[in-house]
Amino acid sequence: MYILSAQIQVTMDDKIKFEMEFPIHASPQLLYQYISTPSGLSEWFAENVNSRGELFKFIWDGSEEQAKLVSKKSGERIKFKWLADEDEPYYFEIRIQVDEITKDVSIIVVDFAEEDEMEEAKMLWENQMSDLKQVLGST
Repeated sequence: MYILSAQIQVTMDDKIKFEMEFPIHASPQLLYQYISTPSGLSEWFAENVNSRGELFKFIWDGSEEQAKLVSKKSGERIKFKWLADEDEPYYFEIRIQVDEITKDVSIIVVDFAEEDEMEEAKMLWENQMSDLKQVLGST
């Protein structure tokens, strides 16, 4: 009976992909520095960020998480995969999008969360983007 309930739990733990868009008043070149470098990420994403090659260490309130840089395109996007989820298909991506007509700049966040943690995950990103806008002096 215990094993069966554990298998059901695994199925229920599947994470759902979500995407959020945040309009932001900043140049794509400046934004890219804040989303792709340890010093930039330390200003808004985590208390401290260190990197060694493709391995990034994010530190919050004394706890640390490690992520691998999966891909990046200069001036456009960066994608990380948490080492704790290395065997899973989950990642998070921060992408800079510029509207071709209006030239409005947005940040697109792609992430995954369990269904019962979705609202909390979205709120976390809203708070993170609010911190980024504050650092940039953007409204």
